[in-house]
Amino acid sequence: MVDVPALPAVRIERATPEDHAAIAELTVSVYVGGGLAGPEYGVELADVARRAELAELLVVRDDADRLVGSVALVLDGDFGEVTESEDEAAVRMLVVDPTAQGRGIGALLMTECLRRARAAGKRRMVLSTSTVMTAAHRLYERLGFTRLPERDWSPAPGVDLLVYALDLD
Repeated sequence: MVDVPALPAVRIERATPEDHAAIAELTVSVYVGGGLAGPEYGVELADVARRAELAELLVVRDDADRLVGSVALVLDGDFGEVTESEDEAAVRMLVVDPTAQGRGIGALLMTECLRRARAAGKRRMVLSTSTVMTAAHRLYERLGFTRLPERDWSPAPGVDLLVYALDLD
């Protein structure tokens, strides 16, 4: 028998305005500091108050009440950027604290987004991701997402984004 240590408890909840500064710091640090996005995108990543107005902002807290992950779930409006119909939901700006990576927090956030999108009557979840975010690609593929290369896009010169989708029916 293998002795496997129990994972510390985590919980998902809606972000509050008091979380905005921590979400901004974490997201900019991981995306820009980790070389996954340029500093010009850092301005948008840091604008958590705007993101919270346009999407359902979720956070994961660990057993010490430390914010260790966040994602924006877009159920309507154009903040999803890659949605093409009212039947589609989107996720944006998924981030997990590097000290908590490898514990399933990204999958937990994505699974919760899928659950909420289904509950809202959405038929498909779509997302775009940078070509350099290979760990994210593996996560999405493990969850059943498939590539939609015909919807790949470039928001700025030199920034190529891949689109993934998962049918929710």
